[in-house]
Amino acid sequence: MRIKYTISIVFFVALVIIEKENNIISRVSDKLTLKQTPQTPLQLSGFSHILLKHNGSFTSLSKMDPAFPQMKQRLENYSEHQEVMTRGRKHILLLATTRTGSSFVGEFFNQQGDNMFYLFEPLWHVEKMLTLETGGTNATAAAKAYRDVLKQLFLCDFSLLESFLDPLPVDHITTALFRRESSSSLCEESVCSPFIKGVFERYHCRTRRCGPLNLTMASESCLQKEHRAIKSVRVRQLETLRPLVEDPRLDVKFIQLVRDPRAVLASRMVAFAAKYKNWKQWAMGGDVPIDDEEVRKLKGNCDNIRMSAEIGLRQPLWLRGRYMLVRYEDIARFPMRKATEMYRFTGIPFTPQVKSWILKNTQASKETSGVYSTQKNSSQQVEKWRFSLPFKIAQVVQKVCGPTLKLFGYKFVSSEEMLTDKSVSLIEDKVFNFL
Repeated sequence: MRIKYTISIVFFVALVIIEKENNIISRVSDKLTLKQTPQTPLQLSGFSHILLKHNGSFTSLSKMDPAFPQMKQRLENYSEHQEVMTRGRKHILLLATTRTGSSFVGEFFNQQGDNMFYLFEPLWHVEKMLTLETGGTNATAAAKAYRDVLKQLFLCDFSLLESFLDPLPVDHITTALFRRESSSSLCEESVCSPFIKGVFERYHCRTRRCGPLNLTMASESCLQKEHRAIKSVRVRQLETLRPLVEDPRLDVKFIQLVRDPRAVLASRMVAFAAKYKNWKQWAMGGDVPIDDEEVRKLKGNCDNIRMSAEIGLRQPLWLRGRYMLVRYEDIARFPMRKATEMYRFTGIPFTPQVKSWILKNTQASKETSGVYSTQKNSSQQVEKWRFSLPFKIAQVVQKVCGPTLKLFGYKFVSSEEMLTDKSVSLIEDKVFNFL
């Protein structure tokens, strides 16, 4: 009896370990009521290798308990059933940096309709929580956290993201999710809980009157969708996401969106004026100190973008058929053509709903084309930066981001006159080949 009891205890512990490894139990505060969210299939790797020390030797648990093989088989059958049910499901990760048009391009997937679950910048919470007092983050810790959160979100599990929300959700209900209204999936009827008078939700839904976001309901909605897409400007290196590709539960496609670094800087100087006040001062007068921390940061950003693209363009085995590079300038000039290419790459049908949105939002009036707006007269936006960025600032960017400019096909300017000459395009016709 004692041996059987011991085996049962170890078997139970083994199940708990496996559940923890797959983030099946919601990570909430001890003060909150534990309420389980929709789960992802149990993974059985290593399951049959759990050993029990008995009479001085290690014996396979499956050999000691005759009920174990039957239990293992039932779990394997369930997992195989789940794999069949999810076959054909795509997971798209749109990678970019700030001010590259990623919100606009993200709408290509947000507008897909009922078969797409789209999330807008969920890693914002992770970065905020990991930000040090100095204003920076530990790159290694951040990369791992980003990867793990993305994996769980692609599996419709919000439990890990919950641990980064501030304040912590109560019973999986939060008023603090960043830009909830930018993800139509989080504002559809099935995720719209009853409105609660007096409860303030900063990023509340604009399309309908909903209460605070119930992440359990969001998870259930996600599980019903055929495809899932996430937009993020916080992943620094593509290589750190390799475990997503190697997870058999996912079918991940990466779309890396890039833009002329000179245009990005010009846009950031307007959108984030307080953070880029040094650049604004340099633009007004005096030389730019090339060894300044802000200049080094710019170089680091360019290097990260370039190195990720170089890996993707080389198409290593783990990325074969999973990586696509898109220039913002090409999307702005030929939105329908590039959207068609992106959908062909992902293997998802290009719906009339998306086409209609693109037509409507690439011919916006000046009044609706704000700094953060996704409505743009796209063809006019492409090289608008050339008439606001001083030549000396453009020179600095060319010096520290030269290899990045060359890789993506952006022409260097050699004079103030060339910079502002509308008849001279700074965008080379370039095709990025993918297998």
